[in-house]
Amino acid sequence: MIKINIKRKNFENLLVLEDINLEIEKSEFFCILGPSGCGKSTLLRCIGGFEEFEGEVYLDGEKVQKPRKDSIMVFQDFQQLFPWLSVLDNVLFAMKHINGERKDNHKKALDFLKLVGLKDFANYYPHQLSGGMKQRVAIARSLATKPKVLLMDEPFGSLDAQTRAILQRELLKLWKQFKTTIVFVTHNIQESIILGDRIMVMSQNPGKIKLLAKNDLPRPRRPDKEGFAEFWHYLYSNLGRKKLEEEIASNV
Repeated sequence: MIKINIKRKNFENLLVLEDINLEIEKSEFFCILGPSGCGKSTLLRCIGGFEEFEGEVYLDGEKVQKPRKDSIMVFQDFQQLFPWLSVLDNVLFAMKHINGERKDNHKKALDFLKLVGLKDFANYYPHQLSGGMKQRVAIARSLATKPKVLLMDEPFGSLDAQTRAILQRELLKLWKQFKTTIVFVTHNIQESIILGDRIMVMSQNPGKIKLLAKNDLPRPRRPDKEGFAEFWHYLYSNLGRKKLEEEIASNV
C-alpha cells in the first residue's frame, strides 16, 4: 500500500535520512522505533507529504507530493485540537473538511466519540480534558474521516504509564475494527512490541533502516508473556546502551 524510497533528506547541510527503502502493507500496524533525534518524525512527515526530499513515496500507486485527505497525522502534543471548539465540533470540523457537509455527520461524530468513551464529553472543551482524553478526541477525529493511513507521531509519549497502556489497548481495538493502515513512531521498545506487526529500528546520523523485524508474538501482548522479554532484548541490542537507560527511566 505504501512504497517508500527516500534516497536522502537534508535540513540545510545536515543529512537526516538516507537510503530508506520500504513497503508497508494495507491494514498493517507498522512501528518505527529509534532513539531521539534519529529522524523518526521526519520520516513520518515525508510519508505524509509534509517534507521535500530526494526520492519518492507512493500510496496505492499514486505518488505523494503533498498532504492528502486520506492520510492523517496524529501528534504527541494536543495542538491539533482547536481550543475554541467543543469535543464534538473538533470531530465535525475534520469530517466537514475532509468529506464535506453531510446530513449524517453529527450522528457519525457522536458514534466515534462513543467508540473512544467520550460521548458524554461531547460538549466539553479541550482545556477541560485530561491528556489521555485529548488524545482520544484526536484519534476519534482522525478515524471519523475514514483515512487509508493513520500516521502517529509518538501519540502516547507524554502520558503516564497507566493511561498509555489503556490507550494502546483502545487503539488496537479500533485498528482491528476499521482495518486502517497505521504507521506509528515511538522510542519505547515495549510499546512497539505491544502494537506492531512489524518493527523498523532506525540508526542515527543519518537515520537509516538498521533492522526490520516481524513481530510473531500472539495478541494480546504483555511483558509477562512467553517470548516478550527475548524479543525486547533483540530489539534493544540494535539500539545500544543509551536506549536502555532511556527505556528504564521511562518505566520508573
